[in-house]
Amino acid sequence: MTIVDSIFLGIIEGFTEFLPISSTGHLIVASELLGIDQSSVTKAYEVIIQFAAILAVIFNYKDKFSIKKIDLWSKVFLAFIPIGAVGYIFSNQIKMLFSIQIVAIMFIVGGIIFLVVEKFFIKDESKLIDDVEKISFKQSLIIGVAQIFALIPGTSRAGSTIIGALLVGLNRKASAEFSFLLAFPVMSAVTAYDLLKHYHEFNDANLITLAVGFIVSFLVAYLTIKLFLKFLEKFTFVAFGVYRILFGAVLLYIF
Repeated sequence: MTIVDSIFLGIIEGFTEFLPISSTGHLIVASELLGIDQSSVTKAYEVIIQFAAILAVIFNYKDKFSIKKIDLWSKVFLAFIPIGAVGYIFSNQIKMLFSIQIVAIMFIVGGIIFLVVEKFFIKDESKLIDDVEKISFKQSLIIGVAQIFALIPGTSRAGSTIIGALLVGLNRKASAEFSFLLAFPVMSAVTAYDLLKHYHEFNDANLITLAVGFIVSFLVAYLTIKLFLKFLEKFTFVAFGVYRILFGAVLLYIF
């Protein structure tokens, strides 16, 4: 992996991790196009850029990472349990789903779901929850169940949690924010697991390449979170639904 590859993949991870367009799907496609093999360096690199994305959440929501917010984090960790349990039990089966074709199909399916949800979305914002701290434990659990679909490559963790949040009564901004916070336990667990599994491979990793990827991923993720929330103040998720359908169709045509 070259420095240019590192920058390119770092941008993709940082930009797509918190948007409802599947970071995993984009990274799989990008790796295919760049001809990057799944070597020890690549595996170490993926761990590093995931960790950078986690830090971006912490820096954007420093006020939420406090003992005073224990009620909020109890709900976040409740939402984490379904995907944590299913992901652990069926990890081997999930790995078998990684293919360009499945990614493409799930891009299209996810896009259609976003358009359908937006079509029948409650228009009266006053009836929707506008603060993540007002969410109930039941709503958190339902969002957590929706997140299970993110285990299918191309579905998008952010996308599945946002859809779940919209369906249980959160507005667009609150749905996105809960998705950001829920990324913390999910990505921390994934990163910790990958570190335990591949820690010995860091000895062979190019430290400069890793450092560049980390910095790029963090900066892009940090800015993406802020800009995404600004976007949702004026627009809906329709653009993401359309993008997903078009991107999935192009992938099916090419591959």
